[in-house]
Amino acid sequence: MELLNLIEKIKNHQDFSYGEIESVINKYTHDVITDQDFLPLIDAIYHNNLSDKCLYFLTKAMKNSGEILDLSTLGSTVDKHSTGGVSDTTTIVIVPVLACLGTQMLKLSGRSLGFTGGTCDKLECFKGYKTDIPLGTAFELVKKNGGCMMTSTATIAPADKKIYALRDKTDLVDNISLIASSVMSKKLATGADIIVLDVKYGDGAFMPNKKSAVSLGKKMMMLAKYDGKKAKVVYGDMSQPLGYNIGTLLECMEAIDILKNYNKNNPLTKACIKLSAICHSLDKHMPYLLAKKRMIKVIKNGEALEKLKTMVASQGGSLELFDTPYETPQKIVYAQKDLKIKGFKTKSLGEIINNLNHKYQTNKYGIIIYNKIGEKVKKGEKLFSLYAPQEEIEEISKQILNCFEF
Repeated sequence: MELLNLIEKIKNHQDFSYGEIESVINKYTHDVITDQDFLPLIDAIYHNNLSDKCLYFLTKAMKNSGEILDLSTLGSTVDKHSTGGVSDTTTIVIVPVLACLGTQMLKLSGRSLGFTGGTCDKLECFKGYKTDIPLGTAFELVKKNGGCMMTSTATIAPADKKIYALRDKTDLVDNISLIASSVMSKKLATGADIIVLDVKYGDGAFMPNKKSAVSLGKKMMMLAKYDGKKAKVVYGDMSQPLGYNIGTLLECMEAIDILKNYNKNNPLTKACIKLSAICHSLDKHMPYLLAKKRMIKVIKNGEALEKLKTMVASQGGSLELFDTPYETPQKIVYAQKDLKIKGFKTKSLGEIINNLNHKYQTNKYGIIIYNKIGEKVKKGEKLFSLYAPQEEIEEISKQILNCFEF
């Protein structure tokens, strides 16, 4: 009866109490309410806008469905969340950069989703790296190294995991209120004092345009404020790949490259510097430009690279990738005439590479592109290098070329 009453209230645009939604979420999490019975509630939220207060009650109930991390023993902590995008490898750069300057992050990351790569998959390119570690161990690593990167635990917001799986199965994913509650239930449960939200938009992201990204950003900021957290939203254009490398292993290697050889012209470098400077400035209460100078300094002097090595080794990872050169690609595609890059079918690029790696159960396939939108390519210059199985090289090459717009 309480579930039906709640659904009727949502359909009639009436506010409900925290106790009402908490009871229903708790029963669904513990299988007292079935997927079939719970689905009309999600459908009602999907088709009817909740008030800010009720959206927060939903998010809070999802947050409180599992363990709430208490990071107070670590001192001040920050968290960074990206809504995902093709060639987004910012976490592997940001966490060690911040750790060098005393801004701590316990980063709980996910795996590949749809056309985007997952941070945990990239971390496991360091052979032996343990992403699934006890929280007690993670706390000790943050104290020792200034940061830790691991997988999210099953005890964090278990209601979100069930609700997301149901939404995914029933095609009720693309709703801003449901996306905001999903993201923030996990972020608020992980206990950081400061949350920086990197909301991507464009063909290579889940938000199709800036307008929808801003709507999502405002909802997430509101939820953080209701929960008493300091938060900031950054918007990123994903109409093209964020970096130059696409593919799990290649993206991990590009993160290493950024820490080895500071390249201010790489958009991925710019994104890493911007996000880490925002985290640091909020944590240390300093001007953004001063924080930015500090970020650049620890990359240029090699401190951040050494910090990443320390973090990788601390979680059992091999350091061999730091000294491994790129393999020779199976195919290099050159411009057949003078061209100018007009755009990319970024989502398609991500899907092609993700599907290829999943098909062959590997992380080594991918592409390296050499130009961004607006840049000119002369006849005979490289367009992209392709890493793919020999038997599919020509077909994949054609598919990739079709993702370029000249």
